[in-house]
Amino acid sequence: MSNRRPMRVEQVSDDRFLELASGSGEPVPIEQSPAWDPYDEAVSERAFWRRLAVLDGDEPVAVIALTEYTGRGFRYLWAKHGPVWIGEQTPEAERALRDALRAYIGAEAPHIVFVRLHARHPASDLHELLQTVTYDRTVVIDLTPEEDDIFASFAKRRRTGIRKALRDENFDLTDESGLSREAFGELYAIYEETAERDDFGIYEADTYYAMVAALGEHARVFVARRTDSGTDDAPAEPGRAVAWVIVTTYDGKATSYYAGANHEARGTNAVMLLRWHVMRVLKAEGVTQYDLMGVDSARAPQLKSVGDFKRQFADETEVDGAWDVAVKPLRYRALTLALRLKRLLKR
Repeated sequence: MSNRRPMRVEQVSDDRFLELASGSGEPVPIEQSPAWDPYDEAVSERAFWRRLAVLDGDEPVAVIALTEYTGRGFRYLWAKHGPVWIGEQTPEAERALRDALRAYIGAEAPHIVFVRLHARHPASDLHELLQTVTYDRTVVIDLTPEEDDIFASFAKRRRTGIRKALRDENFDLTDESGLSREAFGELYAIYEETAERDDFGIYEADTYYAMVAALGEHARVFVARRTDSGTDDAPAEPGRAVAWVIVTTYDGKATSYYAGANHEARGTNAVMLLRWHVMRVLKAEGVTQYDLMGVDSARAPQLKSVGDFKRQFADETEVDGAWDVAVKPLRYRALTLALRLKRLLKR
């Protein structure tokens, strides 16, 4: 490592970024693309910062898009699902890239305390995230085979549940992309119920609706609705939403970003039926990969329940998890200690 020449960083245009990123051989993550920028601008306390190329001599080895976030008394940069590697992603190359980024950010944005990015190889300069959960395993469904072959690849339990749901005539599966803020309120109420049941924190409704509104054609909203009138014990209005999912699409890849299901949905096979419907629609539109976005691992044990559900559609695959990289080590250490103290006081 000591004999390796330092990498260097330069700012690039959106077009140049996408041109270089196409050399990775994989779909460009939507969060790294210019399509994501309007969403960053729509959410308070964050804004797109820059797109950069990292070069070894004159040879680009990676590109990275960074968004600036404002925390309580500090600021940091986050490259969601970045960098996008063009060259070989060795431990040495990853470390050289981070060293170059630290130097560049320290000079160009001296107020930044740390940068959050993704890495494959453990290293001493990588720190667990301060306040959020990452994942390093996910489930990606290949949508290129024939529809029957995709269905046959699911676990037997999952196939049985979908077949049962298909026989239920009281489901209406709708594409409600572009829905109004008022209409989104019905879906958000389901998300609140989901979060309370599964014990996870959520943002205000406007944050999620901002994604739908800002991403436009790149954010799809699929909803499972019940057309019956419920039961005598629990009468309900026909056409009510019971499950939904927001799916992002970009460069031939779709990602299941947020989803919710209420108590009524859990008594049916609504979630399974909705996921199968989404896959069929995406495949028909030419999407080749559908990422269910995160399952449990040693770094994310709290994702076990959703992981068990997602693995019934396909085998898990390893992905680069997110890490914090200190730009100002002393300030970052102080933030880490303050957060630990805060958690201890809450016990």
